[in-house]
Amino acid sequence: MIHIKTLGDLIQSGYQSKNIKEELRTNLRNKLIAKQRTFSGVHGFENSVIPELERAILSRHNINLLGLRGQAKTRLARKMVELLDEYIPFVSGSEINDDPLHPISRFAIDLIAEKGNDTPISWLHRSERFFEKLATPDVTVADLIGDVDPIKAANLKLSYADERVIHFGMIPRANRCIFVINELPDLQARIQVALFNILQEGDIQIRGFKLRMPLDLQFIFTANPEDYTNRGSIVTPLKDRIGSQILTHYPETIEIAKIITTQEAKLDDNQSSLVHVPNLAKDLLEQVGFEARESEYIDAKSGVSARMSITAYENLISTAERRALLNGEEKTTVRLSDFLGIIPAITGKVELVYEGEQEGAGVVAQYLIANAIHTFFPGYFPKIEKLEK
Repeated sequence: MIHIKTLGDLIQSGYQSKNIKEELRTNLRNKLIAKQRTFSGVHGFENSVIPELERAILSRHNINLLGLRGQAKTRLARKMVELLDEYIPFVSGSEINDDPLHPISRFAIDLIAEKGNDTPISWLHRSERFFEKLATPDVTVADLIGDVDPIKAANLKLSYADERVIHFGMIPRANRCIFVINELPDLQARIQVALFNILQEGDIQIRGFKLRMPLDLQFIFTANPEDYTNRGSIVTPLKDRIGSQILTHYPETIEIAKIITTQEAKLDDNQSSLVHVPNLAKDLLEQVGFEARESEYIDAKSGVSARMSITAYENLISTAERRALLNGEEKTTVRLSDFLGIIPAITGKVELVYEGEQEGAGVVAQYLIANAIHTFFPGYFPKIEKLEK
């Protein structure tokens, strides 16, 4: 299809356009029918988060992924791109990816009226259909929705009442795309209110313009649970407009945690060939994370990110590598003493409660390593009961 360059050829080809939610739904149905795996590379959610996410997509819902840090919320959002069509057509030169068969911007409508079937068509790859914005307190309505551009008005000699003087924000420019807002509670309440119309009616309002522009977007929001943060909250009417709220979680077993850590850790060939990592060392490393989530010294409401295990694993390998290089060894294996090298990866990743602050981050990290060893020790060195006659 991508060889088609004009509107006339597109119509003649029999192309049928569909909105993005229908597109995601259709492609997901095809994958489920073909028994293909969805959201590959995300582990531990196969029987919990992913089925809920698939149900939300089949329901054509906007989605809020609610969970603590390091629970693959953004990874899930980015994986949704794989459910889009490989290419979609849009009117060449359009700022908002106008569908040639259903144009909504003044530019595209005027161009099609002028050129008809000769209107030039371009193709947008699915990799370019993902937009992401981190919600910060300084985000404005103009950033997200748009504003009047006085320079454009002066250059084109247009009145401010003419819709052609509008400079579109990120959301209109993401028309027919997946748009992700990370850390939604950090967005000021008055900015969250500006999203009401887009979520419910699919249109935008800019500076009182009588402008109806039915945008076609798949919204995904990510947030930490409201009760766990003092930074802000999602306003109730906005929550009411989000179709599905899906709760994420940390890995439930050490085996799943090991798969995630091995997949995400950045190691080069030198490290892999030089340092052997026994299974016990991998288990012990993951147990440190599980101990941290249960520790009385660490704020459970803040969570302990999966990134802690990943960076700790990299530190563990590097500690053994450094020791081998200093001793002139060509091959080494991870030793228990190398676990002291993961302390910097722990201290920067955990949020301590008052008692933890009193102990100090370094001491708490040592406690976690000691507790992990204590958990595994009886399995390898069981208690020898006194022999009885």
